[in-house]
Amino acid sequence: MTWRETIAKAGAYLQAKAVPDAQVAAELLAARLLKTGRGTLAAHLDKEVPEKWLEAMRRGMARLANGEPVQYVIGEWDFRHLTLKCDRRALIPRPETEELVTRVLKCLESRANGGVPVVVDVGTGTGAIVLSLAQEFKGDAAFLGTDVSEDAIALAQENAAKCGLAGRVKFAVADGLDDFDEPECVDVIVSNPPYIESAVCDTLDPRVRDYEPRLALDGGVTGLDFYDRYLGDALNILKPGGAVFFEIGESQGAALAKLMADYGFGEVKIEKDFAGHDRYASGVLS
Repeated sequence: MTWRETIAKAGAYLQAKAVPDAQVAAELLAARLLKTGRGTLAAHLDKEVPEKWLEAMRRGMARLANGEPVQYVIGEWDFRHLTLKCDRRALIPRPETEELVTRVLKCLESRANGGVPVVVDVGTGTGAIVLSLAQEFKGDAAFLGTDVSEDAIALAQENAAKCGLAGRVKFAVADGLDDFDEPECVDVIVSNPPYIESAVCDTLDPRVRDYEPRLALDGGVTGLDFYDRYLGDALNILKPGGAVFFEIGESQGAALAKLMADYGFGEVKIEKDFAGHDRYASGVLS
């Protein structure tokens, strides 16, 4: 059987099992086995598929049919200019979060003449945010990713090594911002924290609810628990004029803007993602 036939049959099977974007998922499985990208599959389509790879395709299809996200099945996912190892130890990086990185980069570039900035990514997960910042920011900076999950930190460290950034970014197991002993030592805090209301978590798509870590999703009764905590902690460790950047839920803009103002942050902005939903909050410590 050729790759063309295999991918077509896999796509039809996955579609019958109601797997989202079934044809894309089938192509991703094949591309992973061939160690190539979807865009270069055409060069392989008329080649015969070895039996061991047919078996590997079947195993991957079975996992997808059972509801496992394709990102975990293929074991990696692209985020901006990086290809990151991706598994159940951390949340799957989303396209919306790529824009959060863009906003932080603009902030860092505007401070390029203000010394070496210290940037902390709280709840780093795969390390997607802080590793992208470290790769793309051209100036000198100190980058730290923290997470309460030891498993997530291990994954982030693996990604740092995979992307050649192990010497550029440090990681630490930490519960929020509690472990910083020195006041006024950080220039920028960035986070994509858990922001889904606890009651809503149980109603999520099973591919999210049953596979991605609840710790990275559940933001408490109102979804705002972590913002409330991080903003309070940020008052102690941010330098005067330091900035915070958050990803937020689409219905949380007004509440976040008020919360940030209540904590004394100025220049508060609530910005939308490409779909027109409130998605990003930022502010500067007055």
